[in-house]
Amino acid sequence: MKTHLSRPAQSPPASNRAYLIIEALVYIAVVFVLLGAGYAAMYRCVDNSIALRRNADDITSALHAGERWRADVRSATSQARLETTDAGQLLSFESPKGPVSYRFSTNAILRSVGAGPWTRLLPNVKSSTMRSDPRQYASPWCWELELAPRTQGSVKPGRVRPLFTFIAVPEGNLSK
Repeated sequence: MKTHLSRPAQSPPASNRAYLIIEALVYIAVVFVLLGAGYAAMYRCVDNSIALRRNADDITSALHAGERWRADVRSATSQARLETTDAGQLLSFESPKGPVSYRFSTNAILRSVGAGPWTRLLPNVKSSTMRSDPRQYASPWCWELELAPRTQGSVKPGRVRPLFTFIAVPEGNLSK
């Protein structure tokens, strides 16, 4: 009986072994490029999320300030007085709580009740205009408000231009 002697396995030529190492390096480079692009996209999403949260917080603050203004104007017991000075615009009137005043100056809306101090009601305001808007059966007050875009660090300002208009009618001002 003839037995076949098995030959020892031949190793691949040196050129094939080098090809496998180069191929592995290419795959590693592709993985690093994909990871880099993924991280860049993730950080851009995080920055946009921060800008969106800040914008939502500013809008919420403006709505709360507007509702407080509307409640104060509705409860006014006297005719409102509007003054424009170098320091800014000032709206004041009497209410059951005492005199209430709103002032726009230094990019903020300030509020004072009675003889109390001025408190910052809304910061980061670009423009504010309060005016009387007389109509046939009522004399409402109109407050037009624009918030300034905020930028901090690498976060770009939001794309939303926050503009608000609040209208309120003093309760004693309705004619039937």
